[in-house]
Parts: sequence; structure tokens; C-alpha cells
Amino acid sequence: MGIAGVILAAGESTRMGRDKALLPWPPEAQPARKDREKNGAPASGIASGGGNILSSAMQALSQVCDMVIVVAGNNEKALEPMVYGGGAFLVRNPHPERGQFSSLQTGLRDVLNRGWDSAMVTLVDRPPASAGTLRKLVNAFSGRDHGVWAVIPEYHGKHGHPILIGREMIEAFLRAPATSNAREVEHANQERISYVTVEDPLVAVNVDTPEDYAKIGL
Repeated sequence: MGIAGVILAAGESTRMGRDKALLPWPPEAQPARKDREKNGAPASGIASGGGNILSSAMQALSQVCDMVIVVAGNNEKALEPMVYGGGAFLVRNPHPERGQFSSLQTGLRDVLNRGWDSAMVTLVDRPPASAGTLRKLVNAFSGRDHGVWAVIPEYHGKHGHPILIGREMIEAFLRAPATSNAREVEHANQERISYVTVEDPLVAVNVDTPEDYAKIGL
């Protein structure tokens, strides 16, 4: 069973003030965290150093997907070296101003055009989930009943990303009007979705503002 990874990275990052795709990841250690480590207390599991959110997401998805597609917008030129250097494919949303759903449709069209029937989709403002979480989701997806079109992680009652979708859900997303959003399509096909409980808070984390980003490193 082949799975194409899709990372939606075409947003303008208005509230963050800089491209979220390029935020260092893992975050640089915060002073409070350094103090806890110095005193022998366990860290949050997030170490300092490394690359950025996009490169980390590409690396994570490449471990469980046969290929990775990054959907860019007006930031296409800035992301090109990283995407191609990481062995992924880049597709540009021609109308990023139409919002995230248009990027989803752009990415899924590219998935089908490249000959794949299944996709693992995540957002660049969602830090990459752990390798164990990704494997659990893939196992649930590969063992799903024929009536299940999507597998979505759930952490403490919160639904998150990445989501895994089969051909039927891909087509449902593509048939929806451009003014729709993913949640509406998922709600309309609720009985076709399997929610998988995971113990990974990162699946439900949003990094939309500098405050959100700072909290993760604490």
C-alpha cells in the first residue's frame, strides 16, 4: 500500500509574523527549560538545535510515506531549496489567497496525478508527530475496513493531524466547492472516519502565533 505525504505550507503566516515553515524545530531551549534540565528535572521531550518545522515534517513523513509533496504559495522560492534538497516534490497553489482548503485540493490533485491513491496530510503549523504515532496511524489505516475512508488521530478528545485518507476521501475533498473547508467534508462523511487514540500532544498543537511557538519549548 503506497502513501503519499502532503504538507500544506502555502499560508502567509500573518499572525506569526514570519513563515511558520521556517521556524526552528525543535525550538531553541527556553531559559526555564534550561534551568529544569540543570536541576535534573526531565525536559519536555523537545531538544534544541536541528532544522525547522518544514524540514522536520518532511523527514518524519518520509519515514512512513513513499513520497512527500509540499504545497507552497507565494513562499515557493524560499522553500524550493529545502524541499528539493530533502528529496520531496514541490507544487504551487496558484491561488493561496483562497485559503487552506485550496492548498489541500492542490496537493491532492498532485497525489492523484502522480498515481497514488492514499495520502497522509498534515499542516506546516502542526509540529511533526512522533515516529511511533505515525506508525500507529499507518497500521490503523492499512488494517481499516473497506468502509473507512480516513484515519484521524485523537489526543485527549481533540482531533489532530496528520490525517490519512484513501481514494474515496480524496475524491470527496476534490468534489467539494472551493469555498468549503476540510472539517465540513469530514463532518459530511463522519461515518467513514476512524479516530485513533494516541498519547502524543503534538498531533493537536497549533503554532499560529509567537506565543504558541514559545509555549512548546517550555
